[in-house]
This record gives sequence, C-alpha cells and structure tokens, in this order.
Amino acid sequence: PVGAHMGLERAGGEEFEPRYQAIAASKGALPDADRLHQLFELDWAYTMASSPESATFVGVRGYDAKWTDWSRSAIDERTGNLKRPLAVLTTIDRGSLSPGDRVSYDLFRRQGEEAMAAARFPFELLQVSQLGGVHQDAAQVFTAMDGATVAGLETQIARLRALPAEIDQVLILLADGLKRGITPPQIMLRDVPAQVAAQIPEDPFTSPLILAFAELPPTISGEAGERLRLQAAAAYRNEVQPAFQKLGRFLTETYIPAARTTTGMSALPEGEAWYDQQIRTHTSTSLTARQIHDIGLAEVKRIRLEMERVKKETGFAGSMSDFFHHLRTDPKFFFTNRDDLLRAYRDIAKRADPQLTKLFRTLPRMTYGVQAVPAYAEKSQTTAYYYSGSTETGRPGYFFANTFELETRPKWEMESLTLHEAVPGHHLQISLAQEMGELPAFRRWGGYTAFVEGWGLYAESLGEEMGFYTDPYSKFGQLTYEMWRAVRLVVDTGMHALGWTRQQAIDYFLENAGKSKHDIVVEIDRYLVMPGQALAYKLGELKIKELRAYATAELAGRFDVRAFHDEVLRHGAVPLSGLDEHLRRWVTDQKQSP
Repeated sequence: PVGAHMGLERAGGEEFEPRYQAIAASKGALPDADRLHQLFELDWAYTMASSPESATFVGVRGYDAKWTDWSRSAIDERTGNLKRPLAVLTTIDRGSLSPGDRVSYDLFRRQGEEAMAAARFPFELLQVSQLGGVHQDAAQVFTAMDGATVAGLETQIARLRALPAEIDQVLILLADGLKRGITPPQIMLRDVPAQVAAQIPEDPFTSPLILAFAELPPTISGEAGERLRLQAAAAYRNEVQPAFQKLGRFLTETYIPAARTTTGMSALPEGEAWYDQQIRTHTSTSLTARQIHDIGLAEVKRIRLEMERVKKETGFAGSMSDFFHHLRTDPKFFFTNRDDLLRAYRDIAKRADPQLTKLFRTLPRMTYGVQAVPAYAEKSQTTAYYYSGSTETGRPGYFFANTFELETRPKWEMESLTLHEAVPGHHLQISLAQEMGELPAFRRWGGYTAFVEGWGLYAESLGEEMGFYTDPYSKFGQLTYEMWRAVRLVVDTGMHALGWTRQQAIDYFLENAGKSKHDIVVEIDRYLVMPGQALAYKLGELKIKELRAYATAELAGRFDVRAFHDEVLRHGAVPLSGLDEHLRRWVTDQKQSP
C-alpha cells in the first residue's frame, strides 16, 4: 500500500519551485554530493505533499487530514512538474560523486525518466477496480493513523470530513474515463458495488472507516471520548455515508453498465504502447511481450517435469489432472475454521524466524504479525499480501492471509506463501530497506517490482534450506507457487498483447497449476486490472537465482550464502540490471580479497 504513486506522480505546489531553483543555482558554491542530497530531500518532501496517504503510511506528519488532490488542474500541474527534479539533476556532476551516491543518482534519474514516459498515459482515469480505489483504500489509510490520542482522533475526523470531496473528484475522473473508453473490463467490476456498500453499514461504529472510534483506548474516556464519538458518527452519517451512496449509485447505474466489454490492455487507446510501458516499469527490463511469453512457456515445461516427480513421491497413481483435482477437493487439505487457518500461518512464521540466521547475517528490527484480509475485501482479494510497517509510527508489518471460502485455502500452499509474504520474503526485504538510514528516503521506501516480488519468489525457494517442504505435498505446494508465477508470464502477455481471452487464460492456469478455481479466477482478474505487474515475480527470481549460481561457481569454496544474501539486499530494491552489476562487481572483489 505504501508508495502506490511514488515515482509516477510528484507533488504540486508553487512553494517548491524556488527551492528547486536554489539547488540548481548553487552549482559551484556547494559540493555536488551535498546538492544531490538536498535534491533528494526536497523531492521527497514534494512527493509527500502530493500524496498525503503515502505520507501517513511512511510516518511523515503534517498531511494526515488530507487526501491526494485528483482535480484535473492538480493532475496537470503534477505532470508538468515532472521535469523539475531532472532539470536540477543535470546540474550535478555524476563523476564527482561517491560510488554509493552514483547509484542513487542513477536510480533517481531512471525513476524520473520513467515517470515522464508514464505521464503519456491516463492512469488517473482508472480509479476503481475490484482490488482497490477509494472504496477500499480510504479504510486502509485510517488504520495507519494515530488512534491513541485525542489529537490523533481529531485528525481522523478532519480527514473523514474531507473524504466526500475526494469521492467527488473520483466520480469526475470515472465519468471522463467512460467518455474516452478508458475503464477496467466490465467483468472486473462485478463485486465493486458490494465493496462500496460494505464501507457504509447503518451502524457507524461497524464501518471500516471509523473503527478507531468503535472502542476508544483507556487513555481517552469520559467527556472527551464521548465528544469524539459523536463527532465521528455525525461526520459519517451526514457526509461520508451519502458520498459513498452516491459513488455506489454511479457505479451501479452508469459506470459498470457502460464499462468496456473487452479485457486486454491492447483494446484501450494506445493500449499496445501502454502495455509496453507497464512491462518496462514492472520488470525493469527491455524484454518484449513475446520474449516474456516464451520464457514463461519454457518455465512451465520445466516446472511441470518437477511436479511429475514429486507427484510420484506422494504415491498418487492418477494423471496430473487427477492429482490437481485431488489437491483441490480432498477435505484433509483444508481447515474448517478461520482461526485455525490463521494459527497455522502463525506457527509456520514462528518456525521460520529462528532459521533466518542460517541464511542472513543482517536481520531487520521491525516486527511483524499475521492477520486476516478484511471482510469487505476478501472475496475479490488475492490469497495473501504484505502490508509494510513503519518505525516512524511504531506500526509493525503484517502478512494478511485470506480466510474467505476455506475450501479454497489448502494447507499444502501455506509454507511457501508464508516464506514469500513474511520471512525471508517481503517483511525481511522491505523492513531492511526501510532501516537503511544512510540511503535517501526514495530508495528506502520505493523500489522496483521485479526486485521486490522476485525476492519474494526467491524466498520461497529457500524453504528446504530452512527445514520446510519435508512433506511431498508441501514441496508440491512450493512447485505450484513457482508454476503459478511461470503461468503468469504466459497469461499476462497472452491477454494483454497476444489476443488471449479471459477464459483461455483461466483454462491454461487450471491445466498447469493445482490452485483452486476461485483463486485462479481472482488471479486472472488481478492481471487484467494490473497489467504487467505479475510479470515481475518470475523474471526477478530467475535473475537472483542466476546470480547465486554465478557467485557459487566463481567463488567455489569461498562462497558464503549469508554474505551473498546480504549483498543482494544491501542496496534496497534496485532494477535487475543494477542488481546484476552490483553482484558481479561484488564477486570480483571477493575473488581479489585476501
């Protein structure tokens, strides 16, 4: 949830312009390294000002009563200002910088150039889908706010009262998207009205939007507590509930009936170029859709052979299709109680924690927990996701597991999923990056999807080294998850660039992975509203595995997996090309050291 717009939309506000100019004008008067870090700090402040929700998640105070300005004038201003940081950067001599600052210089420039390239496409018109939008994101923002003090709760009320104006801006953008033929596929929107309705129950204190007021902390009681509850309930009933009702009516009566009936991104205006841009952004490579599709086909074939081998170890005598049916339907693979499922995930996490020192020298200080996906989102949400913490606000990280329809949540997938979302996957990598105080904020809080998700998938493959996957069904679960990411390369490119239908993609997924049909449909629908994002996992994992094999061969007996992992992670989430450069230089240095 953190940084959804970072690097794509930077802050507006005329008050920043003189400060950018001052940095550019200081050339020759200050060392370029100092000017570079001034630019980083200013642009980060600029980003926080334009995305108050991101500021809340990060823990930057001063914006907690605001929402992103989605008026057309604000969008145009942000787009016009994208060139400002790049213009200042051209006044800084890269050659005069330290190696570490050169990395930051290159990443900052790359992100700025990618933002300029992305500005050609109207992302702002795609405000709502089954996976996100104001109808889900607002509640999530409130959970990241201070709910333990009077001042914090008063700020929540102020932000609550500002929410209807945000919804009005969203409605204008949605209407514009309809006129221009730029909407999510109609079939993706089928659950959205119910998601909107789930935000506004009749009883205010059961709404996800004001949960902080349902049961106030002991430190806020008596007259102050009653006043806050009354104000929150009044803002909810008089302002927020009507605004969400208006959004729900517009979606049901106007937007969804007129939304496009096509599915792939290529059907949008400039859709082919738009998808190419998404591929470059999410994979940090120059690979084409066809090249990625072919990599996926090869990986599916390779993993299928591994799955056949493990299937034999289970003693199952039928075909792979029969085995998939067995995995999807045998009651022994499923819990019948949601709390039991969450307890099992927590147990796996507790078993993973002490194994980390075998594979890592450096571990994060940030703690994490396991929670259920919120009920208002669970039906259309994926199997799990990670929600990053913040040392600034004292918020731990969370691994959210989906407990909807327990008959679709098999036990054999749980080990690999925990290793991906918690440790040594997302929690470990993202928390370490945030704790790298020597790096500029845009690197600690930002990053490239191919690195972040590639690391998550690579983390799944570490299970055997950590004592997991001892049961052949759990090992098959790990292969199923690897297959899942290989299938993504095929179906994402298939649907968005090569003319595949949604049903064709679902059928291909069902044929090659043991995941439940519900999960598969949710996944395919996710790829349709997040084009290119799903390509990052497998491509990132392949690069990390390639570099580990290279380092192992080059260093032979001197290879230390703990040192290797620390080196992979110590620069934060970088592009795959940058990771390759760092690791090959590291191997050379290791070979030359005494």
